[in-house]
Amino acid sequence: MVASVERPPTTPSGSHLVVHTKNFQVVQLLIPQERDAMDVQASLARLSRPEKYSELYCLSINPNANKEEREESWSFLDLQADYRRMGVPNNLWVSTPANSEYRVCDTYPSELFVPKSATPPVIVGSSKFRSRGRLPVLTYFHQDTLAAICRCSQPLSGFSARSQEDEQMLEAIMKSNPGSDYIYVVDTRPKLNAMANRAAGKGYENEDHYTNIKLQFIGIENIHVMRNSQQKIIDVVRFMHSFGLTPSMGDFLWGLESSGWLKHIKAVLDAGVFIAKAVAEEGISVVVHCSDGWDRTAQACSVASVLLEPYYRTMKGLMLLIERDWVSFGHKFSHRYSHLEGDPKEVSPVIDQFLECVWQLSEQFPCAFEFNERFLVQLHRHVYSCQYGNFLGNSQKERRDMGLRERTHSLWPQLWKDRAQYANPLYRADHTQTQGMLRPNTTPYCFK
Repeated sequence: MVASVERPPTTPSGSHLVVHTKNFQVVQLLIPQERDAMDVQASLARLSRPEKYSELYCLSINPNANKEEREESWSFLDLQADYRRMGVPNNLWVSTPANSEYRVCDTYPSELFVPKSATPPVIVGSSKFRSRGRLPVLTYFHQDTLAAICRCSQPLSGFSARSQEDEQMLEAIMKSNPGSDYIYVVDTRPKLNAMANRAAGKGYENEDHYTNIKLQFIGIENIHVMRNSQQKIIDVVRFMHSFGLTPSMGDFLWGLESSGWLKHIKAVLDAGVFIAKAVAEEGISVVVHCSDGWDRTAQACSVASVLLEPYYRTMKGLMLLIERDWVSFGHKFSHRYSHLEGDPKEVSPVIDQFLECVWQLSEQFPCAFEFNERFLVQLHRHVYSCQYGNFLGNSQKERRDMGLRERTHSLWPQLWKDRAQYANPLYRADHTQTQGMLRPNTTPYCFK
């Protein structure tokens, strides 16, 4: 949880240490002896930068002390039951064994849902034409309109390359929605960024080759822009603290405006709104991707699911949504949230932005969410804490290879056990806000 440890100049009363945590808390320590303060600072600095997973808290304790409780904690959520709740598999979408043992894509879950008409050669061929092998697969199915949300990574199209199998895969997705003769392909990146990727042999779908698509660029910036944006807000607070001052609301609002943070939150919400409207109102299936399909794609798909589905606005529903769209589909938790000492350019507040989107929605629709903001704060804390095994590693395969289910506990049953303190007193299952799709206002003045 420790992000940094600062030691201001020694005072007559002793040495101060200022500890900044990854979840934005600031802890100040006063240690009488300067030498002791230096030792504590060195120890905290070393312990905050573990080099191996075995040094993290959840793996350094002995969870086998209560083996039955540990095994039960990992069976608390059932992703396949959530797909069945959506009505999948059915006569349009089926489970494929293509990725068993992660043979097609090692950053995807082992069980994938694809159009019934997609043959094994089409599945494999499509994966070979997508960055990191992340082919288009189902993540959400709307039972009323039969429209679907699928996710993938960018195609390896360059300036002129094409893949018959990938084109057939998108055709199969379109045909899996009997009420539509085209699909939307939502590229969550700014168009200029997507065009720049063509020089590296990647890019976006050519509408001359994919005749059944309508391409839509959204404009969510990359992880480096988001990291810098958040850092600007943090720097305002730290700058004031360095002079022993408490930042005023005016200072904070100036920092927030100059960071562009809320502009980025709006872009993520706008992506979710576009997808949700396409699925629920137009009855059009949507294929969503960014570059590698594990950051902006996860944001857009999960925000759309929250807007579309009242179930994902409950405590257990949000847990399942995070488990599906983030954990199982290979969001790089350990890289993005600096669980281990590594490349600082890989760090970015991607799920932080998703949680803020949910909070912004709960402010506009206070009766629509079963949980309060304390629940979101706890989720954010545990993304960084490494107290539980859920968010360790960067893919389902990596977590399986580490044996996390045998060596750690799951967070979800603990949150459920404490659900009384996370309950929203305004929530009512029969309220009009609780039913059906949410339609938020994303004009700038509506953000808090």
